[in-house]
Amino acid sequence: QVQLVESGGGSVEAGGSLTLSCTMSGWKYSRISMGWLRQAPGKEREGVAGIDVDDNGVYADSVVGRFTISRDNTKKTLYLHMNSLKPEDTATYYCAASDRINQMRSLPNNLLLFNFLGQGTQVTVSS
Repeated sequence: QVQLVESGGGSVEAGGSLTLSCTMSGWKYSRISMGWLRQAPGKEREGVAGIDVDDNGVYADSVVGRFTISRDNTKKTLYLHMNSLKPEDTATYYCAASDRINQMRSLPNNLLLFNFLGQGTQVTVSS
């Protein structure tokens, strides 16, 4: 069973930066596709960024040029580097993994394909 634990959330002013981390355990095989999802109060959960088994990164249009997804396979840790944060980035951010996705050319419309989910970490951006 894959377990995902996020860290690095917090409060920041608009224009600031944060880096989220996610440590994965329980996956015994080779690389797995992973991603970051977020959910703001009263809104549906949305995909933010994904990285596939070939380490190709994909992003939501709203974060292109501001967020970067990366991972350290030796540490089994996924990162989301967030720059130029905006108040609309305020949400609970979830680390996600999928054993159903290999290559990603874009974030999947069906976020349920990310069948492993962390508990979430709060990011608050003030104006």
